[in-house]
Formats: sequence, C-alpha cells, structure tokens
Amino acid sequence: EPVQKSDWAPRKVAVPSPYPSTSPLSACIRSGHLVFISGIGGWYANQRAEPGDIQVQIRSVLTTMKGILEGAGSSMANVLKIQMTVSEPNKNMAKLNEAYAEFFPENPPVRSYSGSKPSQMGRDGILCQVSCIAYVD
Repeated sequence: EPVQKSDWAPRKVAVPSPYPSTSPLSACIRSGHLVFISGIGGWYANQRAEPGDIQVQIRSVLTTMKGILEGAGSSMANVLKIQMTVSEPNKNMAKLNEAYAEFFPENPPVRSYSGSKPSQMGRDGILCQVSCIAYVD
C-alpha cells in the first residue's frame, strides 16, 4: 500500500535566510511541532567586515538562530539539540562556552560538536558553524 502524505510531512517555514548560501539547502524547515535549522556560520562578510574571535562568532550565530527560531514560531528556550563544528576546539571551546552560556542560562539543550582545522571550515575566517533542532509550543 502506498504511503500517503499527511500532517507530519515537512513544510518549509517562510523565514528568509539572513545568511547567503550557494548550497542547495533550506535555512529552516518546520515539520509538525519540530523546527530544524541548517548550519549557520560564525562569519559572513556581508554582516561584518572582520571575522572576529570565537566569542564574536558564536554570539553572531546564536543571535541569527534566535531570529530564525522566532520567525518559525519557536524560541531559544525551545531548543532541544545543538550540533556544532568548531575550528581548533582545544583553543576555542572555553571561550565559546562563556559566550554560549549567555544564550542558554538555564536548562541548556543537549549539544555535541566536532572539531575541525581552520582550513576545513568551508571559508577562511569561520571558526564555528551551528545547527539546531527546536520545538514549537
């Protein structure tokens, strides 16, 4: 018997992407009560002239994420899971965590990360990329 589309089928949320991408992806997809946000880089030249350090970049990522979540009907308080790629984690994680905690002061979401060499981040200057899964009340 063929599978029928139903209410669970993904539908794209009309949230304009604040970051440029030449990749075939959606910035945000909502499926039922879940919101999935694609990886947001720590630096885009159209937003800031200089890349900044890891704290500047994680604050930029999480501020962008907050705007996308709110546009999709969710919030930072509803983030369930964060996945990040961090350039040189042994050098950057302590400072990243200081700034990250500002956005999740209580009951932070589960989180995992992978480390990367700066040359593997996709573009020069990027120190982190973050994606998330959140829910909508």
